[in-house]
Amino acid sequence: MKAKIRKLAIFVEETRREMDREISPPTRKAAAVAVIENPYAGKYVDDLSELMAIGEELGELLTTRAVQALGIQGSAVESYGKAAAVGENGELEHAAAILHPKLGTPVRRVLGKGAALIPSSKKRGGLGLALDIPLGHKDAAFVRSHFDGIEVRMNDAPRANEIMVAVAVTDSGRPLPRVGGLTKDQIKGEDGLR
Repeated sequence: MKAKIRKLAIFVEETRREMDREISPPTRKAAAVAVIENPYAGKYVDDLSELMAIGEELGELLTTRAVQALGIQGSAVESYGKAAAVGENGELEHAAAILHPKLGTPVRRVLGKGAALIPSSKKRGGLGLALDIPLGHKDAAFVRSHFDGIEVRMNDAPRANEIMVAVAVTDSGRPLPRVGGLTKDQIKGEDGLR
């Protein structure tokens, strides 16, 4: 089954100043969001394989769009995250089916790497729901400078029978990071942790 996409949206956030200090180069985040029909809205089904296949399809589409929005190569992405929100006639397991079994492989393919788990969040709500997308370094989860997030919303989504699905990427960590821990120049990228 192919995703029945009602709407695609791209959000780009660029931070140029923080605490009255110039950020040079600016830190940038992009999130690509698809609003899709939920084929299982309003009913319980045991087999969620259609949503898993949709997750695989959206993983490639949304990651490609987010990377393009930053105007960089996939290999230049430093952190990533994913999120989904179901409308009131959906269940959290519908979001999980999209996000977990198959979405990650195409994300990593577009980026050329991605040893770390892709941070994720799921929720249920109505129109205008804020979708919180957690972010973490794509190759080493313990890089604290890249613990971050991006919030996106659309005034008309998700409708009761829809799911909002998002992938976010960055070209850097937080502006002015200084809480210690592993730094990106210390990454080995072997186990996804360090």
